[in-house]
Amino acid sequence: MSKDLSYLEAIREAMVEEMRRDPKVFVLGEDVGAYGGAFGVTQGMHEEFGDLRVVDTPISESAIAGISIGAALRGYRPIAEMQFADFISCAFDQIVNQAATLRYRYGGRASVPMVIRAPSGGNVGGGLYHSQNPEAWFIHRPGLKVVAPSTAYDAKGLLKAAIRDDNPVVYFEHKYLYRRAKGPVPEGDDIVPIGVAATRRSGGDATLLAYGAMVAPSLEAAETLAKEGVETDVIDLRTLLPFDKAAIFASLEKTSRLLIVHEDVKTLGIGAEISAVIMEERFEALDAPVMRLTYPDTHVPFSHVLEDANLPNAGTIADALRRLAAY
Repeated sequence: MSKDLSYLEAIREAMVEEMRRDPKVFVLGEDVGAYGGAFGVTQGMHEEFGDLRVVDTPISESAIAGISIGAALRGYRPIAEMQFADFISCAFDQIVNQAATLRYRYGGRASVPMVIRAPSGGNVGGGLYHSQNPEAWFIHRPGLKVVAPSTAYDAKGLLKAAIRDDNPVVYFEHKYLYRRAKGPVPEGDDIVPIGVAATRRSGGDATLLAYGAMVAPSLEAAETLAKEGVETDVIDLRTLLPFDKAAIFASLEKTSRLLIVHEDVKTLGIGAEISAVIMEERFEALDAPVMRLTYPDTHVPFSHVLEDANLPNAGTIADALRRLAAY
């Protein structure tokens, strides 16, 4: 059985089901309690689970992360919400120097089973401090897992997988998708495994890698190119750390051309790492240089017009695919 849910509803359903299943799971963050969260993701949860399991915190991301680490070390499974992913930098030390390292430091005798929910991304007119895509900061750090779902189905399934994982997981949920991405979501325990990509469209002429809010325009661009005789493999990474090298390599062996699309800026984004891995391990499969289409290396403006001009879209992705196919 499945039902149509929005991306936001799927995230909420995953948390509710996991809290009912396991009394050690709890939620904490700014305004997550009676208010229901800045975006309404936790609405109704306080009424069901109470103050001790849906915990309002001070405006301190460092404290939210620190409390979560301590609770995880004591056997709980906290789900910490950063109200906006932009402010996760305030908790950076706690996440990368504590959560990410503790299992290694204790020789595997301790684990930190916590999830950090980070509402990220632009195209919502949020400006500088409410539109960032900081995932590259965390894919650089051993000890963390990083996921970024693009569909309601994956939003639920990946969050369930993250909550049950014994390692800290940074879960990037794109704000633009909250009420725009909708689709069938299975009822109950349908887990999407961490580390496994999904092929959203099959084709033999080029491979397009994307994740999060860039998957939908990538599929639209692939449909446009199909009408021009270019068939594209569209792969949704879903997990950024560890990313699914096997799926990327298998597609590249078929198409010999790769375009990577992400909303994060270009310099040292995940596209740079994937490109380097391809060069080192599958250079002989390439018939063209790896291409990247990303947000420019600049800040997010408040102007909707300027932000639209900076964001990759179906048109610019289609143009990049044309250049790649013609190389």
